[in-house]
Amino acid sequence: MRLGGERRRVKARHLDHVNLRIPADGADAARTFYGDRLGFGIEDTLYETGEKPFLDARLSATAVVHLWPTDEFEPPTATNFNHFCVVVEESVETIRERLDEKGIEIDDELAAPRGATGEAPSIYVVDPFGYRIELKERV
Repeated sequence: MRLGGERRRVKARHLDHVNLRIPADGADAARTFYGDRLGFGIEDTLYETGEKPFLDARLSATAVVHLWPTDEFEPPTATNFNHFCVVVEESVETIRERLDEKGIEIDDELAAPRGATGEAPSIYVVDPFGYRIELKERV
């Protein structure tokens, strides 16, 4: 496994945020999907007051998804975006039940995809804007 040069390697800790463009009128759909349906915290006070141009879906104490409403939105395609992965504390069975309760369709389910933390069961969903999200059970 190649980790890069040992002499001057950047010592990364974790991803802080992901930036996703959404349609200019997509803030309410983002709040509903990421907040109400998936259950992530929505931080939108500064967006609502015009102090910043995006709202956040809070995944954890150290990670957010910036959701940028823009007139230039183009839905993701297989050639420019595949998915991002969120490790969750719940089992895939619990995740599946919650998604079903909230009416979220499962796009795919894998028994043990590889990732940075190893192999674990995952469920994939697609948000209202076409972004695919992997919800991965903690290893």
